Amino acid sequence: MKIAIPKERYPGEQRVAVTPSVVSQLIDLGFNVSIETNAGISASFDDMAYQSAGAVITDDIKLLFAGADIILKVRAPELETDNDSDEISLMEPGTTLICFIWPIQNPALLQRLADQKVNTLAMDTIPRISRAQKMDALSSMANIAGYRAVIEAANIFGKFFTGQITAAGRIAPAKVLVIGAGVAGLSAIGTAKSLGAVVRGFDTRLEVKEQILSLNAEFLELDFAEDASGEGGYAKTMSKAFIDAEMALFTEQAKEVDIIITTALIPGKAAPILITAAMVKSMKAGSVIVDLAAEQGGNCELTKAHAISVEHGVSIIGYCDLPSRLAPQSSQLYAANIAHLLTELTPKKDGQIALNMEDEVIRCATVVHDGEIVWQLPAAAPVKVAAKEEVAKMVAPPSVDVTQSTSNKSLKNIVLLLIMGGLLWGVGVFAPTAFMNHLTVFVLACFIGYMVIWNVSHSLHTPLMSITNAISSIIILGALLQVSSSSNTVMWLSGIAVLITTINIVAGFAVTHRMLKMFNK
Repeated sequence: MKIAIPKERYPGEQRVAVTPSVVSQLIDLGFNVSIETNAGISASFDDMAYQSAGAVITDDIKLLFAGADIILKVRAPELETDNDSDEISLMEPGTTLICFIWPIQNPALLQRLADQKVNTLAMDTIPRISRAQKMDALSSMANIAGYRAVIEAANIFGKFFTGQITAAGRIAPAKVLVIGAGVAGLSAIGTAKSLGAVVRGFDTRLEVKEQILSLNAEFLELDFAEDASGEGGYAKTMSKAFIDAEMALFTEQAKEVDIIITTALIPGKAAPILITAAMVKSMKAGSVIVDLAAEQGGNCELTKAHAISVEHGVSIIGYCDLPSRLAPQSSQLYAANIAHLLTELTPKKDGQIALNMEDEVIRCATVVHDGEIVWQLPAAAPVKVAAKEEVAKMVAPPSVDVTQSTSNKSLKNIVLLLIMGGLLWGVGVFAPTAFMNHLTVFVLACFIGYMVIWNVSHSLHTPLMSITNAISSIIILGALLQVSSSSNTVMWLSGIAVLITTINIVAGFAVTHRMLKMFNK
């Protein structure tokens, strides 16, 4: 099969769907790869690099699309064009298009692709499940967008992020509020924190609290017991009471912080308004708002998509191309997502793709198939996340009679104690006195070793480290009790045991200390 990669025609788009390093991977899967001239030049990938990787360079888009079985893009094809390079009309029936589509927002585009009988896989509808993480282009791009949002804010803010104490006086650190702790939000929090700012994070989903705290940021929490988790890892629309409390929180924070970064999106709906005009007016002059939801309407009431506007002395960044502003890395990550998807589509690695509609990942990604729009139909509905009650029922153990179970367990314990007592009595009657002394030492060493070392939480030890230290403690305690023996042989063996186990325990704690230092900045 032939894979065609055209140059992105969306104004200002600098990314490319496939990088030279991924071309070789596609060739290994059995595909022939053709790419339009200068398709990757804006992302710092020239034609020579693609040719070296095995791709064919074509300067005519009509020739590129002719006979193409698969077309890989970043942006969706333009629905309305005023020139002769209308990409959809150049696609042959039966071609498979893979790119961002946003099917909920673009029903007319879906219909046009269906009329052209172009099978279409949307990179933005791949389900957010563990098996599909390597294909999750939304997360890849969101990670870059969150990072770039902080860089753009720092550029406009024009002041230090980190606090400083100089001979001329003290410089206070910048205060940053990040609303939404998804992939983009967490990336923004980590970046702002690494630059030295005081960072606060907010999300309606309480389960992200630990993630925010792990980045040494402050988590702003509302005193509400409402569950905000929706399907696919997104937040859901909250109740009016919750929203009112949320807006009151943002009103207070707007007066204090220097930079606000918003990332709130609800699939299939316009971006919720979180920062009102009144909040913007209350912010300090020179403050900055970066609205990552600008393309879907914006989280700020005054956001202007694709531009920077200044309202009441506050700069509002509404860029819709933040990943494109880091084109080399964005292209590399997106190309890797594409390669993983094609690997799933080509199980035999013979250059022939198979749209297995029984596979939940492929089924969710496929929005047009055999000339029909399959997006949102029951057969292609996204995989639903089970409700908490249903999950609890699925994982709950079968009901048992608690009284009977407890009684049986107590009886077994009594029988076990009687057997062990009988064995110890038998050993005590017939074994030499010296043997009983050694046995007592061994049992005590085992007990102390378990309680002192093995029982330590694995947050301070790896499981293997705790086990080896427990064994070492058993040995060293026994050896210390025997090192004063009247027998020279026993004394020397005990001394050697003490030396070796001491080395092992000290080394174990040294390794643990080095591991913990990896998490310190």
